[in-house]
Amino acid sequence: MNRIDAVFSELRDKGEAALIPFLTIGDPDLQTSVEIIQILEQAGASMIELGVPYSDPLADGPVIQRASGRALQQQVTIADCIEVAAKARAAGVELPFILFTYYNPVLQLGLQPFFELIIEKGISGLIIPDVPIEENAELLQMAEAANIHLIPLVAPTSNERVTRIARNARGFVYCVSSLGVTGERAEFYQGIDDFLGTVRKATDTPIAVGFGISSHEQVKRFAEKSDGVIVGSAIVRQIEEALPLLTVLETKQQGLEHIRQFVSRLKNGS
Repeated sequence: MNRIDAVFSELRDKGEAALIPFLTIGDPDLQTSVEIIQILEQAGASMIELGVPYSDPLADGPVIQRASGRALQQQVTIADCIEVAAKARAAGVELPFILFTYYNPVLQLGLQPFFELIIEKGISGLIIPDVPIEENAELLQMAEAANIHLIPLVAPTSNERVTRIARNARGFVYCVSSLGVTGERAEFYQGIDDFLGTVRKATDTPIAVGFGISSHEQVKRFAEKSDGVIVGSAIVRQIEEALPLLTVLETKQQGLEHIRQFVSRLKNGS
């Protein structure tokens, strides 16, 4: 069984929703990314999105763009990001890894080598936001053959495409809570609850909500309406704020603890 399916099944039996953090791999460096993954698991994460730094993102807001810029300055590649998953697994991390990347880095690597690599390194899911359902047939076929879930994004503006996207989903359906790019928000799309209800009716696959979620109250609010809650920019911002600590050996543990406490508060409250 794919690790993502196993986690959702276990959480469903407990009546709980998954907490799914996102982080940009290579910010501030690859080894620290491995250590942050360990911290996220300790703080209660259910699975983790591993963000591949990219120079021209379509969906990422300024916080994640800055993190990608810092990682790209160190020439972090998609292969490096996949290797981080293997290193985290070797360090004892058990939760599923979902690789979040745009399509160009995949093409640069080559589809067959890419899938061989993510199978070898223990990736359970893929999110590629710039490949629409109308153009993902080859990716979907290769992912299914590898037992890797190609996870689709669906937005309130998807309209009549919602049912088709959700019906063909694997792993979970990534429901976008807000219009625009990623980033912390106080307000969400006005019709978000109806939208989530529409997606829920269209599929038996779990649904997870992301974009703009940054507090325990927001996590709790969406956990009641979905099977998982994705938090990206808020966590990446905490990493950014902790950079002076994370980049000095003597204070690194203090920086990691700062991140752990934030994610623990997201899950459990203060």
